[in-house]
Amino acid sequence: MHSGRAERRDKLMDKAILLAVAASVCTATASLCQRRGAMDNETAGFDARLLVRLARQPAWLLGIAAMIGGFVFQITALRYGDLSQVQPILAAELLFVFGYLAIAGTRRVTGRDLLAAAGMSAGIGVFLRLAAPSGGRLHAPGSSWLLAGLVTAGLVAVALAVAFGLGRRPGAPRSRRAAVLGAATGISWGFMAAVIKELSTHLGGGPGAVVSTWSLYVLLAAGAVTMLLASHALAAGPLAASQPGFTILDPLAASLLGVFLFGEHIRTDAAALAGEALALAVVVAGAAVLSRSSLITGENAPPSGRHQPAPSSAASASPATCPPAGHAVRRLARG
Repeated sequence: MHSGRAERRDKLMDKAILLAVAASVCTATASLCQRRGAMDNETAGFDARLLVRLARQPAWLLGIAAMIGGFVFQITALRYGDLSQVQPILAAELLFVFGYLAIAGTRRVTGRDLLAAAGMSAGIGVFLRLAAPSGGRLHAPGSSWLLAGLVTAGLVAVALAVAFGLGRRPGAPRSRRAAVLGAATGISWGFMAAVIKELSTHLGGGPGAVVSTWSLYVLLAAGAVTMLLASHALAAGPLAASQPGFTILDPLAASLLGVFLFGEHIRTDAAALAGEALALAVVVAGAAVLSRSSLITGENAPPSGRHQPAPSSAASASPATCPPAGHAVRRLARG
């Protein structure tokens, strides 16, 4: 009897892993396509019309389709697996992004870049694996959700203040602003993952149960805000700057919310804490290496021949396709 339950649990976890990998492929493709669509619409500050302009870019729309596919895979994975087990797998998105750039980009991705990307992804995965969240409940009280939402909103607001402050400084590196906005987006995505987990528990009840739960409408609202954050992060500077924040802070925030909201327990014994600290050190070291990548440093100065965008006017649209199509990815690697 016990072995039968364990076998069923293993099968469900296998499904969750495969679905999470599929979600990470989709989200990596979405980031590449959306950066391709946003590179001609760079903005130094908040631009309420940015999404309207981006909606005219075929590559951006293709990225939205890939993002929707990633969402479907993610919510299905969370139906079969725990939040703390599924989210670390999504950190593999970073490897897929840098893999695309390494294969198709004209600006060379060095072995050090790929090693740093792999170290960041592995570090976050090892950290969450060592923390080994377990137990927990299916639903969290409303007061906990309110507090989680307020803390998330506060962190995002601070990041926005820093990012837009950088945008007003003459000569401030675009990569730094993109990195801060990427971090804000990652935190917001982590909150969305927790809401998705809540929503996934209602899938078995059919469409009626889904549309009658509050989590669907919170997800739609949070998704709209996160989409706006992601669009500004991708339009602010190179993808290599914003992508680490997307894929590192998302699972970290989601796992912390899993502990706080769903009562999952994290290992705090000496050996686990030492391993967790080492894994986080690898993540920080990887981020430091990527910050000096040619994919970022080559973007700190405005490219010659590209006009500086004005927030009040739309940049001219150009034909766009999505990677791994050669010409689009070559342009993506430069921008």
